[in-house]
This record gives sequence, structure tokens and C-alpha cells, in this order.
Amino acid sequence: MFSFLWLTLIKSAPLVYAALGGVLSERSGVLNIGLEGMIAIGAFSGVSISFATGSALLGAIGGVASGALLGAILGIAATRFRVEQIVAGTGINLIALGGAAYGLVIVFGQPGASKEVNALGRTGEVVMVCLALALAGLLHVFLYRTRAGLHVRACGENPRAADVAGIDPLRVRFWATTAGGALAALGGVFLAMAELDLYSDGMSAGRGFIALAAIIFGRWNPLGAAAAALFFGAFEALQFTLQRTGIPVEFMQALPYLAALVALAGFAGRTRAPAADGIPYTRVE
Repeated sequence: MFSFLWLTLIKSAPLVYAALGGVLSERSGVLNIGLEGMIAIGAFSGVSISFATGSALLGAIGGVASGALLGAILGIAATRFRVEQIVAGTGINLIALGGAAYGLVIVFGQPGASKEVNALGRTGEVVMVCLALALAGLLHVFLYRTRAGLHVRACGENPRAADVAGIDPLRVRFWATTAGGALAALGGVFLAMAELDLYSDGMSAGRGFIALAAIIFGRWNPLGAAAAALFFGAFEALQFTLQRTGIPVEFMQALPYLAALVALAGFAGRTRAPAADGIPYTRVE
């Protein structure tokens, strides 16, 4: 049982990071479909920088910075250029996943997977699992107990009223989306440098979309989204628990995605997103 619980935490950690990044972004009013790409770019950048420098810590920092960069790009597209946010997020996914696949050939001279690099190890894995859970609590406190968090939520619910009150919704949305990209990239860093020590093409494996389901299932609340991520992670851990039962491996691999679909089918209609989530805003002149 202890092994199953620990494996659940390991498999949930990338989902928790990505879900928290999505909650922060969407609470400000920017719909973040690009979580999958942010996970992938965080994983690839972390491994590439670790390979180049020999430092796992620098790799982790670089992975987070790459996710923040993608978040900033989405933030600029959503605020300055008022691009349709679903299209912008989908574009980020395609560019990040395709760029990482191409980057494997450029950086490592081989397709499919990178070479093994200096990673964070067992200690880093434990620290990052604890950090994921701690960040869920800290983000909840930030959103619901601080003035800055109130500004973020106001921009996601009624940006016009926030603007009239002296809050700049475009700036708040930009920085929230940038920080959300950094959080999502931490999920990729965990995958590639804590759970493993390499990057393989497609290793994000739809986790960004499961994180989106966790956001909805958790009602756009950090603690709720983290709990939903743990729920979906438990189904991924269940694959390894049931692997000797004779159940087809394809079914076990599909368990987390089936759980996400069932949860959304039975729950999504009873949730309410932030009122201005995904709606571009033009500043009051």
C-alpha cells in the first residue's frame, strides 16, 4: 500500500504542477490550452541544459525559464494581440512538441530520446513531490488571502470592473500566464530530471490535457485541482499495480485518460469557470 501511495504521488506530481499553472492563468482570464507544450518544453530544455552544463540544478532552472517564456508568449498573444486563446494554445503545443522532437537531433544527434544526463536523483524527486503539494497550498493562500490574488481573480471574473478600480487587467493576465507557464514546465522538469534522467519524444503523453481536466474537476481552485490531479495520478499508478493480473496492457495505459473522461462527463456541467476566462479584454481609455 505504501508503494502504491508513493507511486501515486510520483505520477501525480507533473499533473499537479501543470494544473496549478493552468489555475493561475485561467483565474486571471487567459485560457491555457498550451499546458502540454509547456510540460514538453520544460522537460526538453531541462535535459538539454543539464547535458550542456553538467548541472542538474541549472537544467531545472532552465526548464522552468523555458516554460515561463512560452507562458509569456501566450500572455502577449492573449492580451496585446487579442488572439483567439484556444488557437494560440494549440499553436504553442504544436511548436513545443515539434521543436523538442527536432531539438533531439540538433542537441543530441539522435531522434526519439536524449542521452542520459545529470538528473536530480532520488532526493530531488522527493523534494519536487513535496514542493508540488506545498505549492498547491501556497497558491490557494495567494489567490484567496492576498491583495494580489484578489486582483488576479477580479481580472478573471470582471476585468472591466478591475480596470475601473485601477487594476491593469492586461498586465495581471500577462504575469499570471507567464508564472503559470513556469509552473507547468516544472511538471516537465519532474518527468525528465526527477522521475527519469532523459527526455524522450512524446513523454508528456497527454498530461497537459489531463491537467486541464483536473482544473475543471477541481473547480478552478488550487487545492481542488491538486486533489483531482492526485485522483488521476492514482489511476496511472494503478497500471503498475495491475500489470500482473492479465488485464491487457493497452487498457491499463488508457486508465488515466478514461478516468479523466468519465470525471468530466459526470461533473463538468456542474462547474462554473471564471466569467471572463478566455475572453479578450480591451483596456478602458
